[in-house]
Amino acid sequence: MIDENKLHELLGKVVGDVGSAMSAALVVLGDRLGLWRAMAKAGQPVSPAELAKRTETTERYVREWLNAMAASGYIQYCTETKTYLLPPEAAEALANPESPAFVPGLFQVTAAMWAAESKIAANFKTGAGLEWGHQHPCLFEGTERFFRSGYLGNLIQAWLPALNGVTAKLERGARVADVGCGVGASTIIMAKAYPRSHFWGFDYHAGSIELARQRAKEAGVADRVHFEVAKATDFPGEGYDLVAHFDCLHDLEDPVGAAKRAREAVASDGTWLIVEPFAGDRPEQNHNPVGRVFYSASTMLCVPHSLSHGGPALGAQAGEAKLREVVTAGGFKAFRRATETPFNLVLEARP
Repeated sequence: MIDENKLHELLGKVVGDVGSAMSAALVVLGDRLGLWRAMAKAGQPVSPAELAKRTETTERYVREWLNAMAASGYIQYCTETKTYLLPPEAAEALANPESPAFVPGLFQVTAAMWAAESKIAANFKTGAGLEWGHQHPCLFEGTERFFRSGYLGNLIQAWLPALNGVTAKLERGARVADVGCGVGASTIIMAKAYPRSHFWGFDYHAGSIELARQRAKEAGVADRVHFEVAKATDFPGEGYDLVAHFDCLHDLEDPVGAAKRAREAVASDGTWLIVEPFAGDRPEQNHNPVGRVFYSASTMLCVPHSLSHGGPALGAQAGEAKLREVVTAGGFKAFRRATETPFNLVLEARP
């Protein structure tokens, strides 16, 4: 027997979810067309015609976009003047790429997930994978922009200081390997904060490394930051004071192999920093809004990449206990949770 109240409750949830999914495309449009930035720069309510003029777009499209974003709660509609205001909090999250709260990159990641839907549907039948480099290009930019926000807000201020003795080494001058660095956001942030240290960023994806090198030049740190194409299991160098894996260990086809290589590469008194999506060890601990995001991304992005190379597919919600198994299998003796955020586990391993 169907409970009508529960059915109506479910349908109400569906309306909310579909509205979120549809409006996500408009958030990306606003970012791409400069609509968010123009509204933030205005600092006051604007009409559709004014915003269209500022962004060299068409008023009729802009008006529809503004109403959709007002219905989503991102924009305020002023009924008396028939104008639209981007509140300062929304401007911080949607228009300021230097803000720790900047989120458009996360919406770009959802676009990449939709782009991969047909491929992943086929993989559900065959068990095949889809490696990171074969995903839609917007995944690389979106991932970097989203993670960079978290790194801006936490990496220098909280994560590195939570490690035993690491910041003192970085201030004096240390050697750092950033493995799975993508386009280099974490590497460059660390390099700018610690001018006496040298950094090497490694990633298997050649396109990301090329862009990382460009970003390092633009940031003025190319003399101390070196990016190379290499896998987590064979990146070059020994005696690193710090080896870091940011949001990538769970993706790898051979996480234990990566742990063993980190153990070989780190100095005898060095540290392995592992930043992973926040997760409990039991599935039910992750059945919440944050877990919803991570399980969804894991289904479309993380698990497919690991499976594409015959990996164990740890998934974005692996949890601390499973990660501990990987770390200890790699030969590390000490392992602890250094700190955490609502979105991240920050783990420290030592030889």
